[in-house]
Amino acid sequence: MIQRQSKSQPKWTDVKAKLASFDRAGLLGLVQDLYVAHPDNRTFLHTRFGLAEDVLEPYKQTIDRWLWPDAFRKQDTSVAKAKQAISNYKKAVGDPAGLAELMVFYCEQASGFASDLGYQDESYFNALVRMFEQAVATANTLSTDTRDALIARLDRVRSISHKCGYGVGDDMDSILANYTKRKGRPSQRG
Repeated sequence: MIQRQSKSQPKWTDVKAKLASFDRAGLLGLVQDLYVAHPDNRTFLHTRFGLAEDVLEPYKQTIDRWLWPDAFRKQDTSVAKAKQAISNYKKAVGDPAGLAELMVFYCEQASGFASDLGYQDESYFNALVRMFEQAVATANTLSTDTRDALIARLDRVRSISHKCGYGVGDDMDSILANYTKRKGRPSQRG
């Protein structure tokens, strides 16, 4: 008689128990198999171990592809896939400066695409405003020089976003005004 498998899905504890029986060579072989199996695994390992010259570049390429698609190739946008790149970076390293850079880059790409092509999609804009707010909050945790440079870039995004409509620029005005008020600094709007 064939034994029926449990209907529950395997969990990390199940995998961990199997890994406990591996020796060093077995673990290295498994990691190599994962490395070869998918480009995302390679990117993760390169990022985790700081092996790439610019560990942010593959994540920026993904964000760029999904937020500023090639209209001539009839490519579509995907906020979810662009945000997934940031999430993947966070899982690999989670360095706050790198996260802030990716969030600001996301905002630059989304606002630039919408402004240049006259793109009108309310959910795209809602995601942009949410990312803008996260970028401001994350930048706020960094050293003064790094923070100020990122906030200056976000101020340019805010300015560009007034061309988008849907109140995007106004929402960003409010977010940036609240940030500068909390920091006790004069508004950067001009």
